[in-house]
Amino acid sequence: MPKIDLTKWNFKVWGLVEEEKEYNLDEFRLLPSTKVFSDIHCVTSWSKLNNLWEGVSTSFLKDNVLSEAKFVLVHAYKNFTTNLPIKEFFKEDVIFATHHNGEELSTKHGYPLRLVVPQLYFWKSAKWVTGVEFLESDKSGFWESHGYHNHGDPWTEERYSYR
Repeated sequence: MPKIDLTKWNFKVWGLVEEEKEYNLDEFRLLPSTKVFSDIHCVTSWSKLNNLWEGVSTSFLKDNVLSEAKFVLVHAYKNFTTNLPIKEFFKEDVIFATHHNGEELSTKHGYPLRLVVPQLYFWKSAKWVTGVEFLESDKSGFWESHGYHNHGDPWTEERYSYR
């Protein structure tokens, strides 16, 4: 787990955007909050049902994104990344979570910020998020470049790239 200095933490938005932006933790916490109720599915075949997530909807970024952006690369501590098609990233239930089941996220589970993408396998829900890069073409994230499926739909068992 990374040791995160919260006084230096920031969330950066760049790539195919009208304006690059950065938010420190206090600024990010002032963004409108929402709650999402969802299940989560791990690639190792377990699921956790009935999760309540609280945080900031990814939709807060929508107005700043250029039309040629088709993919998102989510960046996190220790150079971790995960990729998503922009249509998945902006689904209504995708949020940057700060709380899980009424409690602030623990460091183990991604504090201070975790992406939650309920419709995909949980490796797409990056922990310790530091920013989002909008791209015209797809770029594999960490797990995707190490054999995991590029999309990760649990209902069609998109677990590994060899399938």
